[in-house]
Amino acid sequence: MINIGTTHNLKVIRETDIGSFLTDEEGNEVLLPLSINTKPIKLNEKIDVFVFTDSNAKLIASHKIPYAQINSFAFLRVTAITSVGAFLDWGLEKDLFVPFDEQRTDMEEDGFYVVYIFVDEVSKRIVASSKLDKFIITENIELEVAQSIDVLVYEESQLGFSCIINNKYKGLIYHNDIYKDVFIGDELKGFVRNIRPDNLIDVSFQKSGFKNVLDSTEVVLEYIKSNNGYTPLNDKSSPEEISIKLSMSKATFKKAIGILYRHKKVLIKPDGVYLVKDLEAE
Repeated sequence: MINIGTTHNLKVIRETDIGSFLTDEEGNEVLLPLSINTKPIKLNEKIDVFVFTDSNAKLIASHKIPYAQINSFAFLRVTAITSVGAFLDWGLEKDLFVPFDEQRTDMEEDGFYVVYIFVDEVSKRIVASSKLDKFIITENIELEVAQSIDVLVYEESQLGFSCIINNKYKGLIYHNDIYKDVFIGDELKGFVRNIRPDNLIDVSFQKSGFKNVLDSTEVVLEYIKSNNGYTPLNDKSSPEEISIKLSMSKATFKKAIGILYRHKKVLIKPDGVYLVKDLEAE
């Protein structure tokens, strides 16, 4: 079956004045309009296309693959505001529609927003919504503490940054756990720090416990190597300075330096930390 909002590998079965007709293995057809056909194609050739609907809700195909497909969250730019809603650039010839009643706040032209893309059951058109909470899964959380996750940052508050986890769940990255610049729309790697009784998820950019220290140890060692075997950072350096240069907390930095020292990879002196001479040749 040819579903809208997804990519399909379809066979070219005939060409007409308005475009090429494509079919799946079950005989379902879709038109690749001549006006948006960007590549030369041949009869009986199989091609990858994205399927969506035109203004009359008819299926059409495109060689272009959008920035995101249906049932997913994405960070997109508003190209126009009209009397019926906003339109977003999502990489296709036809912009993505956001009705006014699907806007959490009034959108502005050239503004960027995190939205959820879905098929409207009434119009059968692909639309987007910035009212994210109704698309987030809040029960049966299939995650574990310390699990690696993908996050999409969508909002900042006094506590920190709210994010979408693995295109499903809502997470929070606390300000005091952030050691690098974070912006709305960032797609980042993170770790599950805690799953609360209300099924909200605390997120960290660093692994918890000893695993985090081991990873940070490699970061510190490579940083010293890349700076001619020396760093002025030490236990008297400010947390802000360490955060800016290494994207980690001062406590993690001190633990990492301690491990490197015990393994005889660095020397700790009053003016900073030095790489052991034997390692400089590596």
